[in-house]
Amino acid sequence: MSGSIAQAFAHNFLGQSPRWYKATIVGFLILNAVVLFTIGPVAAGWLLVIEFIFTLAMALKCYPLMPGGLLLIEALLLKMTTPQALYDELLHNFPVILLLMFMVAGIYFMKDLLLFLFSRLLLDVRSKAILALMFCFLSAFLSAFLDALTVTAVIISAAVGFYSVYHRVASGNDPRKDSEFGDDEHLPSRHHEDLNQFRAFLRSLLMHGAVGTALGGVCTLVGEPQNLLIGHEMGWHFGEFFQKVAPVSLPVLVAGLVTCVLLEKLRWFGYGTLLPDNVRAVLANYAAEDNAKRTPRQTAALLVQGAAALILIGCLAFHLAEVGLIGLMVIVLITAFTGITDEHRLGSAFKDAMPFTALLVVFFAVVAVIHDQQLFAPLIQWVLALPMDQQPGMLFIANGLLSAISDNVFVATIYITEVKQAFLAGHMTREHFETLAIAINTGTNLPSVATPNGQAAFLFLLTSAIAPLVRLSYGRMVWMAVPYTVVMGLLGWYAVSYWL
Repeated sequence: MSGSIAQAFAHNFLGQSPRWYKATIVGFLILNAVVLFTIGPVAAGWLLVIEFIFTLAMALKCYPLMPGGLLLIEALLLKMTTPQALYDELLHNFPVILLLMFMVAGIYFMKDLLLFLFSRLLLDVRSKAILALMFCFLSAFLSAFLDALTVTAVIISAAVGFYSVYHRVASGNDPRKDSEFGDDEHLPSRHHEDLNQFRAFLRSLLMHGAVGTALGGVCTLVGEPQNLLIGHEMGWHFGEFFQKVAPVSLPVLVAGLVTCVLLEKLRWFGYGTLLPDNVRAVLANYAAEDNAKRTPRQTAALLVQGAAALILIGCLAFHLAEVGLIGLMVIVLITAFTGITDEHRLGSAFKDAMPFTALLVVFFAVVAVIHDQQLFAPLIQWVLALPMDQQPGMLFIANGLLSAISDNVFVATIYITEVKQAFLAGHMTREHFETLAIAINTGTNLPSVATPNGQAAFLFLLTSAIAPLVRLSYGRMVWMAVPYTVVMGLLGWYAVSYWL
């Protein structure tokens, strides 16, 4: 009896994950305590960061919330950080949590409108390079004024819509009725090749869109949370911020868009896959049938969604309220005027966002450990000890490296605080202080596209419903981001070092 109970516990631990993965997580938990008590908290802190990145990399084996959560519970028990420090970190990032809770659900209720608009774009633009360029540019433009996570949520919703329509049709199901589209078991073998090609096609568009949020987000005061933080510390308004970072942000934006086109033309790093003709035919038929069978109630619902989208853009552009509160308003408006009144349909909208929201809390716990153990302090002190003409370039590199493994808002907060203290102490001129602030801002935004944990939009994409459907793993995201990382990182470093 005891043997069967032990086997049941072993089987239940992390569910269907491979045995080697379960053993690895258990090994991590044991190793952390050993390293903490033998080597010290700094080594244990860096080990924890590496282990958490591992759980993100293995997201398709097991959702990172569970193994990552176990690691962070242990960190709290070992007093590598405290519940209060975690709570303070959550309070500091509450706008992001609020955004995920309500804005992503608000976008869910716009899925019919998004599918309609993106279907027109997908079917009418035959050139994959032009289509990719449009995805990247529109993501960049919107992210300069809206939130990158909101833009990413829009792209994800559209991609899930396309995938579900084709998968359901290919499986012999009604694409307009809810049915399982995550399992290929009932998919006829003749459709497998088209489906795999369609996955590669969607992967490339999703990555172009995600990179676009970084290209546009770096340009303006409201593009990323750390921009607002740095702008506040520097006393820069919207126009001044744009002007200050333009020598870096605008050349990188152009280079990023050129990279997008070249990747599609050269078909490198997993890009360049075309939309299969059979899939195009299915999506075209679906769109045509939708247009022919659309009832007055459905048309009215689309009009309501369109009006809500305009209200959303207006409220975000003028920053009338926190983004999450605007998302809640969108939910209320769309559901109230489209006949959605039951709790079950309302609850479905929150399914995609809440797991990532919980994972983000665990991520902020990692940030709390980094902060409490001062893991970045030696690097900060080393950079500020360099000759002044070398500081901007090295600060860009240091911010990029640390942002790629940590939270870029946290990295920007630490660096701008340290640099401002040095300025107030009289160790640098105002002009040099501004140069370093630009280096911090661009460093946390541009090279951080190297990994999913470097950008919230990338992490959101990795852990979203679309990632397992199109086989977008951590490793594949890193590989597909390599050309963008090289171009944006090198050009950004050169601009910071020689053009400011």
